[in-house]
This record gives sequence, structure tokens and C-alpha cells, in this order.
Amino acid sequence: MTTALTLTSPATTRSPEQALKEQLSNLQGLLMLSMLMTESRDERQILHLCSTAVPSFGTCSLEGVHLIASGWIGIEERTLTGVRGAGLSEATSQLTALGPGGGPVVMSGRGWGWAFPLRGLGSHLGHLVVSADRTPPMEEQFLVRGLAQETGIALANARLHASERAIAEALAETVGKLERSTAIHDRLTRVAVAGEGQVGIAQAVHELTGYPVAVEDRYGNLRAWAGPHRPVPYPKDPAARREQMLRRVLREGRPVREGGRLLAVARPRDDVLGVLILVDPAGTAGEQELVALEHGTTVLAMELARLRSLADTELRVRRELVDELLAGTDSQSALARAQALGYDLERRHRVVIVEGRLRARDDDAFFHAVRRAARDTGVGSLMVSRGGAVVLLSDCDRSWEIFRLAVLNGLGGGRCRVGVGGHCERTEDFPRSLREAEFALRLQETSGGGDQATAFDALGVYGIFSGMDDVSGVERFVSSWLGSLLDYDARKHSDLVLTLTRYLECGGNYDATSAALAVHRSTLKYRLQRIREISGYDLTESDARFNLQLATRAWTSLHALRAEAPSR
Repeated sequence: MTTALTLTSPATTRSPEQALKEQLSNLQGLLMLSMLMTESRDERQILHLCSTAVPSFGTCSLEGVHLIASGWIGIEERTLTGVRGAGLSEATSQLTALGPGGGPVVMSGRGWGWAFPLRGLGSHLGHLVVSADRTPPMEEQFLVRGLAQETGIALANARLHASERAIAEALAETVGKLERSTAIHDRLTRVAVAGEGQVGIAQAVHELTGYPVAVEDRYGNLRAWAGPHRPVPYPKDPAARREQMLRRVLREGRPVREGGRLLAVARPRDDVLGVLILVDPAGTAGEQELVALEHGTTVLAMELARLRSLADTELRVRRELVDELLAGTDSQSALARAQALGYDLERRHRVVIVEGRLRARDDDAFFHAVRRAARDTGVGSLMVSRGGAVVLLSDCDRSWEIFRLAVLNGLGGGRCRVGVGGHCERTEDFPRSLREAEFALRLQETSGGGDQATAFDALGVYGIFSGMDDVSGVERFVSSWLGSLLDYDARKHSDLVLTLTRYLECGGNYDATSAALAVHRSTLKYRLQRIREISGYDLTESDARFNLQLATRAWTSLHALRAEAPSR
């Protein structure tokens, strides 16, 4: 806005009455000018009003305005570089030396110069610098001084209003952010209270941001999706790259961009982790989207903790039920506990023992590998860790070797053996089936065979030996047929009985026996010759062969019966 203000210039010759009238007129004009400047909120407009008023007072010219906060400033679209030929630094030095009180300034080519202070609200803002060919009358200096005072007040007032506007705008922005954050918090809190799960969390974050949202587990498997363009099949990073990404996000402690996605990690426990993802290929997500993602991650952490707590509780109850059944507890108590779990205990079951070893010993990892394999192959869901092994109550018959390989695959290497007990028709049968599974597993170890799945029902004569309460007769039978060989093995630390066992189990086949014992064919022939010489039996004679095989199986069974049970 441009405002024209006419002040009366002093005449060359005038009467005292005329001088008084002119002074009163100028004071009235200064008062009006002060009102206009005070009402203005624009520093440039205030300075424009000031610059147009200075020449109207008489002989003075405006040289410039120096503000402490911004230095020399332009007036009427021109930029001042100094005061009448004085260098900018020289002019500034003069004003600095004068201080807030102002005073005379020296300017080339001018007879008089003065720096009037600009003050406002107790603070010094700068100087209004004017000049004239000669010293102006006192009344003119008075008017310029008053103009400087009013300009300073108007500038301070404008700055105060600008500061208040900035504070109000910042406050409004803060309130807006708080309202949006509260809306985000309320929406996600409703999801948590209503128990909408991971699908509800993804849907809420999608509604709040407008971006597609995914929830992944630790391994990159999709658990929930909300929004358009769901990829099919869902992409999954290699394990090494996934772990590297998770470590980076956990280290940053905030959402991290990974390609076209923003990722945040929810980790309520060291062993529980989930990832909330905002799909943003264009990179347009802003602060509010990050707030929604962070709030969503907090609710996801609560949901994962809840799910894990429920899983731990159910797992504990299941373990207690398995322990009771294996210990031969009261059947009514076991049935009541099973009913509380929604589990049908009156179906036919088997006790299955899984024994294994990872490259690095980790009982929890082994237990969960067995649990996943049992779920994937459908062999059962009731299980418990016992003595480094896992005991499973299976309610169906499957290929136990396929189950064993599934466990081994879940371990990512290592070893795994499986022993399977006989059927349980009643709850009282579980301890017996446990003993049978233990025997099958120990027999597998004592017989020296490789890792495999062994079912008690398929053991034949071995199973008969395992059920004997008094094995003294079996021991005498073994001693009568294998005594000389056992004594020789004890004295010479040899393996003739084991060699005979493998030879008979392989049906007298030299190649199969050599492979089973991992010895050369000529070594096998030498051992068999020594067996004939020491025992005095002809291995080709049918009765001798039958009794020797029965004796070796009895010897193997005795070893299995005396071995420590893996599930105790």
C-alpha cells in the first residue's frame, strides 16, 4: 500500500505565527503517519512511509536505514551499499561506535549528517540515517527524531505481530499434528481392543495412510495384507539378506526405507519379531505416514506378545497333559484336561520319540523343528521335551521316515532318529507305548545302524525280548551260543560278535555285510573264519545259523534294555 502524506516545508521567510502553524501541521502529519505505521504489519511498508516523510520535513535527505538484525536495507526498491560514498564497513563502524543513542555521522559531500536511533519496546533496532547540506533547524531535527521514534515503535510492533503469527501458525500446526496423531492412536487402539489381529492392524494403517500395507513374520512370510496390488506369489528375500535388513532396522530404531518400502520392526521379546511394511515405491510417504507406521508397529508388538503368551500357555498345558499321560496318571483327569484343550484323547495314539542333534546344540530350536515337522506331516500336536529328546503323542499313522526327514530338513542339517511305540487304545497304555518307543530307539543305537525311524511293531523277535521281566534265561541262551566270541572280543577288543550280527542280518551276503561294517571284503572273510574257529559252528548249517541269529538278536536286545532311555 502506498500512502501520500503532505507535510509543510518551512518557508525561507515567515512570521512567528506562520512558523507555529507549519509546525503544528507537521506534528499533525507525523501523528497520522505514526498511526498508519503502527497499524501496518509490513516492515517494508513502514520503511516506505518513513522514507517518503523525511524530505517533507525540510532540507534533510534519507541516506539509509541500518537494522541490527539485517544490516543496511533497501528502500523504494533500491539497495544501499553505504552512506554517501562511504564504504559499507566504514558507515557501519560509525554507527557501531555511536551505539543506541545515535549521533552525528560523517559523510562525504554533505555538511551535516545524523543517525537517529530506532527503538521499540526497550530494545535498540538500528538507526535512521539522514543528511543535509547544512545543519537543519531544531524544529526539523525534532520532527525527524520523532519520525525515527515512531518508525522504531512501528517496526517493533510489526515484528511482535509477526512473531505472534509464527507462534500461532506453529501452534496450529502442532495441534493439527496432535489431532492427527490422536486419531491414528485411537484407530489403532480400537483394533487392539477389538482383537482384530494382524489383518486388522494392516487394514487400519492402510486406511490411515492410503498406502498398501503388509505384515511379515521374521522370515519374510506374509501374515496380512491390506490395500490394492497384492503381489502373487509374495516375494521373499534370501535368509542372509533378510537377517541383514532386520539388523539394520533394529539398529536404527525407527522405520527404514528398503527400496520401495518403509519397514518398521515390532519386537516385544527377543524370540518374537514381526515387520510392518508401508509399500511406497514413489517415496511420497511423509511424516504422518511415518507416525501411523510407528503406532501400527507398537500395536503389532502388543498383538505378537499376546499371541506368543497364548501359545506359551497352551503349550504349557499340552506339556502337562503329555507328562501326565506318560506317567500313567488318572485317566479321568487326563480326559478332563484334554477336553479343556479341545483335544480328542479317546482316539488311538502312539508314543513317538524324536532324538536329534543340531550342529550347535539348541534344545528350543530342536523342539520347534519337531513341532513344525509334526504339523506339516499331520502326525500330531501333543509333545514335550524330555532329556534332550522330544516325545510326541501321535493320533495317526504316517510314514515315520518321511516325518524324520521333515525334522531333519527343519534343523537344516545335523542328525535325527525316531522311535515309534505300539498303539494306545486307552489312556493307561501310554506308559507302555513310551517304553516300546524307547526300546526301538535304543535298539537302533545298539545295533549300530544309521539314523532312521524304527517302529516297535516291526521289530519282530526283538519286541518279544523287550517285554520280558526276567531276562536271565535270555542271558544264558546268549552265553551258550556266543560266550566264546564274547570272551574273545573282551580280551582282544575286537568286534567278532558285531561282525557275525551284521553278516546274519544281511543274509550271508558278503558285499552287503562289508558295506554295513565299512570293511574290506577280505577283512570280512578273515573275521568270519576266526568266528568259525573260535565258536566251532558251521555258519552254513541251518540250525546253527538260526540259533546264532536268534542269539545275536537277543544280545542286541539286552544291550538296548540296559541302555539309558533317551526320554527319561
